[in-house]
Amino acid sequence: MATEDPADATDADAGPATDESPLEELRRRREAAELGGGEDRIEAQHEKGKKTARERIDYFLDDGSFVEFDAFVEHQSTNFDMEERKYAGDGVVTGYGEVDGRTVFVFAHDFTVLGGSVGEAVGEKVCKVMDRAIDNGVPIVGLNDSAGARIQEGIDSLVGFAKIFRRNTEASGLIPQISGIMGPCAGGATYSPALTDFTVMVEDTSHMMITGPDVIETVTGEEISMAELGGAKTHAAESGVAHRTAASEEDALDDIKRLLSYLPQNNVEDPPKVDSWDDPHRRCEVGDVVPNEPRKPYDVTTVLDGVVDEGSLFEVHGDFARNIVTGFARMDGQPVGIVANQPRVNAGTLDIEASQKGARFVRFCDSFNLPILTFVDVPGFMPGTEQEHNGIIRHGAKLIYAYAEATVPLCTVILRKAYGGAYIVMGSKFLGADTNYAWPGAETAVLGPRGAVNILYADEIEAADNPDERRQELMDEFREEFANPYSAAKRGYVDDVIEPGTTRERLIRDLGVLDRKRTDSPPKDHGNVQL
Repeated sequence: MATEDPADATDADAGPATDESPLEELRRRREAAELGGGEDRIEAQHEKGKKTARERIDYFLDDGSFVEFDAFVEHQSTNFDMEERKYAGDGVVTGYGEVDGRTVFVFAHDFTVLGGSVGEAVGEKVCKVMDRAIDNGVPIVGLNDSAGARIQEGIDSLVGFAKIFRRNTEASGLIPQISGIMGPCAGGATYSPALTDFTVMVEDTSHMMITGPDVIETVTGEEISMAELGGAKTHAAESGVAHRTAASEEDALDDIKRLLSYLPQNNVEDPPKVDSWDDPHRRCEVGDVVPNEPRKPYDVTTVLDGVVDEGSLFEVHGDFARNIVTGFARMDGQPVGIVANQPRVNAGTLDIEASQKGARFVRFCDSFNLPILTFVDVPGFMPGTEQEHNGIIRHGAKLIYAYAEATVPLCTVILRKAYGGAYIVMGSKFLGADTNYAWPGAETAVLGPRGAVNILYADEIEAADNPDERRQELMDEFREEFANPYSAAKRGYVDDVIEPGTTRERLIRDLGVLDRKRTDSPPKDHGNVQL
């Protein structure tokens, strides 16, 4: 959270030169503002492999579309000789522009000015652009590259963060909020990205942490590097703070652009449908991807790629809780949210992290009118003392709550198996799914055949001349009578048993009907989800 001294820069308060016209003065002042902390600081930023705030905005927005706010704002602090360190625009660039022709509000911390630190003026600038985004129903994108709170401004800097956090909360569920972590993001500054919907980090040059390695070593004696503590890979795979990582700033900004392409401008608009490049009637030959053996792994993303519009699957949180897949795709040009168990990782079981990941994603889709397609192949919840003691019951309830409160179209396909409580949780009909299908050979039961017969026929199996052979016979009988899709279809618990190759066409047709779905719930302030 320390603030570094900037290099000398043109004084924006300097009086006009002799015979300088008002227009010339404006141009001079604007040129000074665009230099930020000065050419030396810009060069230092480039030497670190980082763009400046304005370069990021120029790359991100459509050419010539950026309209800047508050280019001449300065901090008013006089502490610690701060009156000598004033720069037009202070430590953040704010405004709006267009991404692929759609309006987006943006702010980008300027590390060349006092390390991009947040003081009163910076906080007010960020709040203003967020207020305008909320008022106009337009997404807000924050590009973070900041040393944190401006120590020289004392509690004013903390107040600035508090005001930003309040705006993040007000915007939640109203407009999409996306954070790009382009450099350091430390201390209290980390909580604003954490309150947004999606966070993208740049590998090698971006870090997020509450306290740095030096403080941790002093307090706990633990030695750890910046990358291990708060680097992009750590937050993508371990903490789940980052939804995506990118090898470069350009790739990170491209990811944010693509993410925006699936999202509506606000919570009352529909997601942006495009002319499809893929045949809605195309058979998706994905049945052979899923093995008949219930325990044999496979990559569910191969199934998803075959069902959705070609090349449209865009995973989020792909490195975190990899036993469940979440992301966006298109079906006949219409954006949808995807949730799928991943049998390739921990057999696709639901654990604490997978439940949290799935629940947050479902709630986001429900907030922004994105239909949710759920692909089920789940043996149950992860057993174990660690899971129980760390609250798998409480965290699993989040996923139940998310599906049960969702009002967007919900379509579920059971690919191979759905056992026990995990069957209920993964978008089952009586949690509110509009359509439920099963592929031939799919199994639904309280337990899988092996677990069921071991309990129901324990004595008989033990007394048999060949226990393994008798167990297999009983498993086959159980599967034939109970653990098959027709048992559920007889009760109306699945709407149909469908050929795998017809999955794409069937879901597209359902989405066309469900586009008119309307639901009314009893009025209340909000529910009490297990946070």
